[in-house]
Amino acid sequence: MSSDLRTCFDLTREPWLPVLRKDGTEVQLSLSGVFAQATEIRRLVGDVPTQEFALLRLLLAILHDVVEGPADLDAWQELWQDGLPLDGAAGIGAYLDRHRDRFDLLHPDAPFFQTPGLRTGKNEIASLDRLVADVPNGTLFFTMRARGVERLSFAEAARWVVHAHAFDTSGIKTGAAGDPRTEGGRVYPLGTGWAGNLGGVFVEGDDLRETLLLNLIALDTDNLRIDAGQDRPAWRHPVPGPAETDPLELSRRPTGVRDLYTWQSRRVRLAFDDDGVHGVVLAYGDPLSARNQHQREPMTGWRRSPTQEKAQSLPQVYLPREHDPGISAWRGLSALVAGRAPGAEQRGEAAAIVRPRILDWVARLTIEGGFAEDFLVRARLVGAQYGTQQSVIDEMIDDAVAMPVVLLHERDTRLGQEAIDAVADAEAAVRVLGDLAADLARAIGADPEPARTHATRNGYGMLDGPFREWLATLTSKAVPQSQRAAWQDLAYTAVARLGAQEVADAGDGAWEGRIVQTGKGQELWLTASRADATFRYRLCKVLPGTAPEPHEEPLKEPAEASS
Repeated sequence: MSSDLRTCFDLTREPWLPVLRKDGTEVQLSLSGVFAQATEIRRLVGDVPTQEFALLRLLLAILHDVVEGPADLDAWQELWQDGLPLDGAAGIGAYLDRHRDRFDLLHPDAPFFQTPGLRTGKNEIASLDRLVADVPNGTLFFTMRARGVERLSFAEAARWVVHAHAFDTSGIKTGAAGDPRTEGGRVYPLGTGWAGNLGGVFVEGDDLRETLLLNLIALDTDNLRIDAGQDRPAWRHPVPGPAETDPLELSRRPTGVRDLYTWQSRRVRLAFDDDGVHGVVLAYGDPLSARNQHQREPMTGWRRSPTQEKAQSLPQVYLPREHDPGISAWRGLSALVAGRAPGAEQRGEAAAIVRPRILDWVARLTIEGGFAEDFLVRARLVGAQYGTQQSVIDEMIDDAVAMPVVLLHERDTRLGQEAIDAVADAEAAVRVLGDLAADLARAIGADPEPARTHATRNGYGMLDGPFREWLATLTSKAVPQSQRAAWQDLAYTAVARLGAQEVADAGDGAWEGRIVQTGKGQELWLTASRADATFRYRLCKVLPGTAPEPHEEPLKEPAEASS
């Protein structure tokens, strides 16, 4: 490194973390500043949603390491009551000072989250497009950087380095000199960054201090393995070389959340000058299989995989439960609240779904930690959906659902079950709406599926806001069944209005109708009026708390009719 280059960018003191203050302003702060001003900060704001998730996990790893735990609920409650440990020899400030060299982005021997001297066999420096996740490979639309990235500030480069370890794509990568995995100058796919495997979930509080503490899970949490005394973040491990860490050591890891939150899944070196970063060397680092890490990683749900159980000849295999970008967070409420398949425990089976341990932890706070049952928690769902053999990021998921913490209660599941059943009510009502649209299309001889898809999308869109509002107002002080009945009434009003509009827009051909055949081969005359009557009958059936049911069903099997 030539002497005229800038030689330091201290992340503990230089502003690089973008935050949203409570007053609505956005600023960048250093690591020291973020912790010191946590009560004044609403949240982190990454360049993309997945970056916020990666940066939050970095802050949590620091805080876990500062407090060496917390060991148990009592230790956690002291933090909740007294605030973040900023000062003193055991405080955050002193901790960051002790590890200051490892938080220097440009350190010659131990650059932050990088490998000094990392190079390819031909000493190539790649474009920063390899590092920045909002530059789509081969897709020049819907991005702020359609022409690529020529240069980054040190602050922005630091954020993308953290993001790369968490969410970098898979695919064939240029091999690093000294990495025995390199074949012909390349390393073949080893998977995404660790967080790229996850359907990320964390809990948001009213400010960053609350968010950090609500996600600061205690070491004695049930069903979560943290090796006390051994769990360390990346900056307390030796600086990595170009090859993967010794396989014997890796076999004993991850040791806990500090290890996972800062897992070095890549080898990185930034190319820079006095004005910023202009290139990168990016290669594979330490691989980590997602299989059966459900007792290590708390920020995702998990699902059993019969396919993997058979392939691996194992009795149980759990994999992260990824988010579906086409489904709103509230529609996946059962996995967040219950996290189990109905009847599985009675049958003596292992759970088909395991809810995120971070939500188990928050539920524990209501039982043992003195949290009021109406304490409102906001579960944020963040993740990436990859395409083409995980070599590109197709979509990013960022959604949230606010709910009273009593819904997570394990000792009294009645209210949580009513909320789950309310989701089923919404889905049933939307299916009925889709059937109406399909029948109206059949009445004019059109393909029913596009009409069904369009109506279904409208139905979920119409129910999205009302359900979120209803969910946030649930209380243990009222009868669960009455609160569900109130939701059914809201859903009926919204879906009936959409149905009426479908019928009004059907046109003269639908009112005249045509002969169609049911799935049983029977012929019937299908008209808009008949489809409407069937719709209203079925809507009352799936939302029984709303209106008296008609005495007869006007039309048998309308959704199965075929021309």
